[in-house]
Amino acid sequence: MTTHRMGEMTTLEIADTVPSQPIVLLPAGAFEQHGPGLPMATDLIRAERVCAQVADLAGGRALIGPSIPVGVSPHHLAFAGTMSLSTTTFAAVVRDYLLSLHRHGFRRVLVVTGHGGNNAALTTVAQDLLVELPDLELAWTPLTTLARTEVAALDPSEVHGHSGEAETAQMLTLAPELVRTDLLEPGTTTLDQFDPVSRVARTHGQPTLTLPYDRLSKNGVLGDPRRVTPEDGEAIVQAIVQRITTFIQDWDTA
Repeated sequence: MTTHRMGEMTTLEIADTVPSQPIVLLPAGAFEQHGPGLPMATDLIRAERVCAQVADLAGGRALIGPSIPVGVSPHHLAFAGTMSLSTTTFAAVVRDYLLSLHRHGFRRVLVVTGHGGNNAALTTVAQDLLVELPDLELAWTPLTTLARTEVAALDPSEVHGHSGEAETAQMLTLAPELVRTDLLEPGTTTLDQFDPVSRVARTHGQPTLTLPYDRLSKNGVLGDPRRVTPEDGEAIVQAIVQRITTFIQDWDTA
């Protein structure tokens, strides 16, 4: 076998891997606006390319399964092109992927999601499967929050996040050909730019108040994506890849 990608393998090659119980990585993303300068599939692209690097470092102990290209994105539907699954549909898709993998003998799966809107549904699926498939170990991880130190080193705007410094930096190193650098522009960068309710939502981490993104930013951007470089993105991506790889190695030997 010369590939980690299950989609490039034959059914016999996949069957041959089952006895050694590799961890299956499932990249999950979203199909949603990412401001004027980043592509709709930004979250999936980041997840897929991080998974590729992790699999390369895992020494044959990780396979990359099929991607989940559309996620839970109702908060972005005011922007053209955004596609969204309900939390119920997204959870059902993830569950069916997992049931199929389990049927074929795989017992450890890590969902790598580039989109924070998928997090709640992934937690729900993991809880339900503790009862439904008790011999399946399901883990999931976001991307950017694994690199808090590296993101802080960017000295980002007071308000930052979606399509801002961190995401743009990652795309500049992972898929620079897809970044429209001439179209990058700041979105909401300070708390004073929010209306009162939006300010409450973004100031308090908990409790959580969910609002549509067109209320948070006119162009769908939080932060100033013009301020970052591919080198900034490389630092973030390497931190993410290393943390996921370390988790896989620890999990694999547990």
